[in-house]
Amino acid sequence: MKIAVLLPCLALAFLACKQINPPKPQVFRKNTALPLERIRLPEGFRIDVYAENVANARSLEWTPNGTLFVSTRDKGFVYALRDTNKDYYADQMFVIAKGLKMPNGVAFKDGSLYVAEVSRILRFDDIETRLDNPPAPVIVFDKYPTDTHHGWKYIAFGPDGKLYVPVGAPCNICEKENEIYATITRLNPDGTGLEIVQRGIRNTVGFTWHPETRELWFTDNGRDWMGDDLPACEVNHAPHDFMHFGYPYCHQGDLPDPEFGAKRSCSEFTPPAQKLGPHTAPLGIEFYTGKQFPKAYRNQIFVAEHGSWNRSKKIGYRVVLLRLEGAKVVSYEPFAEGWLDTAKDEVFGRPVDIELLPDGSMLVSDDYADAIYRISYVGK
Repeated sequence: MKIAVLLPCLALAFLACKQINPPKPQVFRKNTALPLERIRLPEGFRIDVYAENVANARSLEWTPNGTLFVSTRDKGFVYALRDTNKDYYADQMFVIAKGLKMPNGVAFKDGSLYVAEVSRILRFDDIETRLDNPPAPVIVFDKYPTDTHHGWKYIAFGPDGKLYVPVGAPCNICEKENEIYATITRLNPDGTGLEIVQRGIRNTVGFTWHPETRELWFTDNGRDWMGDDLPACEVNHAPHDFMHFGYPYCHQGDLPDPEFGAKRSCSEFTPPAQKLGPHTAPLGIEFYTGKQFPKAYRNQIFVAEHGSWNRSKKIGYRVVLLRLEGAKVVSYEPFAEGWLDTAKDEVFGRPVDIELLPDGSMLVSDDYADAIYRISYVGK
């Protein structure tokens, strides 16, 4: 069923905003009721709204034909957005599916949209020719666990052409006999050949591959209830298959778990490539491969920190930049921040996923403000 939502054309206004602290001032277009003037970006960058009223916008998938597929977690919907007049503001929205169970993951291959529910993978064939009348989905695989605790999934096709699917731990901290928990798995596009690729991962909701080395990088959300400042959330690097990253025995590479840490030593596991802030909830991760941003950003890592939910003072709620030298992270710094008012401890947005447009600008989804932002570089 087509939902033809022609989003209104909004007036453009260009303002300059002086910031007190780094990142430096930015130019932005205020074409929305959202307080984008609060967002701090490095000099020369600006933030606009690409789409609004996209309820619970989560994972993003851009297709070569210019369709943006958007998942949800809490609403059960999958949307398709189109920018028909090429002004970087979506003017059409279609509902591809509804009534799904936590359809957080979306991926696109050979004309088909893949959607991950909690326990199964669905495929919508020839989808871009049928946005206004989506086909019934094909069930690709339906044998994943049914637990909803960390049961929502981010999915992506790897350089090997296979679909990578995480299975989070069904708890805050626990051991389970079923070895599929706390892993990243992969399978063929037709649902065959399931195997576990990486282990010891509490809950990853974002992963990607280095554009040159094709090595896997992923985010991981640290456990709760060890206090405000422990453990750190993580960005991890897997240069080969069949590694173990510590959960539930060791956190952040050097912190034994108080319940399970005596069973195995932290030295047995791969430490994180970068410790992030505690409880920042890193989700989407993306290498910058475009040409619009300055060269210093090329092949560097951007991470969306969704933000803490159980910390006495909030942290995260921003997009951060991890700079690399080779395969080593040498800095961890804010790129876009301001969704969190630290003085009032209040938020107006929560970044979730990151996707690049063909022109090299960056999209960021926000499941709290029901919006998708576009960050572009306009120069000094």
